Amino acid sequence: MTYNEVIERFDTLKEPEKVTFKKTKFGIVAHNSLGIYHKDLRLIAKEIGKDNNLALQLFDSSIYEGRLLCSKIFRPQDVTEELMEKWVVTFENWEICDSFCMALFAKSKFALAKILEWTHRNSEFEKRAGFAIMAAYCMADKTSDNNLFEQFFPIIKREANDDRVYVKKAVNWALRSLGKRNRDLNKLAIEVSKQLLEFDSPSANWIAKDALKELQKDNVRMSDYPRHIYRAI
Repeated sequence: MTYNEVIERFDTLKEPEKVTFKKTKFGIVAHNSLGIYHKDLRLIAKEIGKDNNLALQLFDSSIYEGRLLCSKIFRPQDVTEELMEKWVVTFENWEICDSFCMALFAKSKFALAKILEWTHRNSEFEKRAGFAIMAAYCMADKTSDNNLFEQFFPIIKREANDDRVYVKKAVNWALRSLGKRNRDLNKLAIEVSKQLLEFDSPSANWIAKDALKELQKDNVRMSDYPRHIYRAI
């Protein structure tokens, strides 16, 4: 599919009223949006397959849905730090932030570096990106042992006081994802959550309470990565 063919497809799918609906219902504020749902973009992405050149053209179009589609058709192994920095500063809502972080950044060789770097950022969605990568990396990396993931808990504790809604939700997401990677990290995530309850911070308290509701369930869904550790148990 060519760039012009994608734009023509967008034209058949656009519904301006969906822009308002997504803003009202989901808090998604997006400039130059055509009002095309994510599910429709996934179908187009499946039809295209992976195409880095087309992805770059779509991002540079400045069409919101073009940028979302870029995150779905660019090859994660081809992501560079330069592209990550170019893209992250444009994130204007949680939808596009999470789409890039889950589909590309968490699967790239720069995932860990950007977790450590971006969780220090001041911009709301750049900092969210750091934690969104952290959350997604818990499932993207199926082989690393717990030592790698334990280094994320101090970062969560450090940033739990940030009361901006899309930061604290991402911190919570990362904490829950760590706690669902395997049973040992689950215990540590519960311990960290209880420590957050002691913080004099409404955001830290909310992060902890919400995480504990899920992580302490008897039937909490857990991945048990890396699986080879648990085969004999």
